[in-house]
Amino acid sequence: MKARVTVTLKNGVLDPQGKAIEGALGTLGFAGVGSVRQGKVFDVELNGTDQAKAEADLKAMCEKLLANTVIENYSVDFA
Repeated sequence: MKARVTVTLKNGVLDPQGKAIEGALGTLGFAGVGSVRQGKVFDVELNGTDQAKAEADLKAMCEKLLANTVIENYSVDFA
């Protein structure tokens, strides 16, 4: 079973890397970019076919390692 975990900063949390990317895009001539928020993507392959167990395991992975839940949100999508 394959899943994609997307981790993004919560609204209101400063994103200096996103600001740097936003500035670089303007410098490269890409006009009209309002704002950029940076995040992380994890593609995880799990053994088994029990989607409920996979969801529980992925939530635990996010809570313990993949996301800093104080400042980040995460979502899980199955392929």
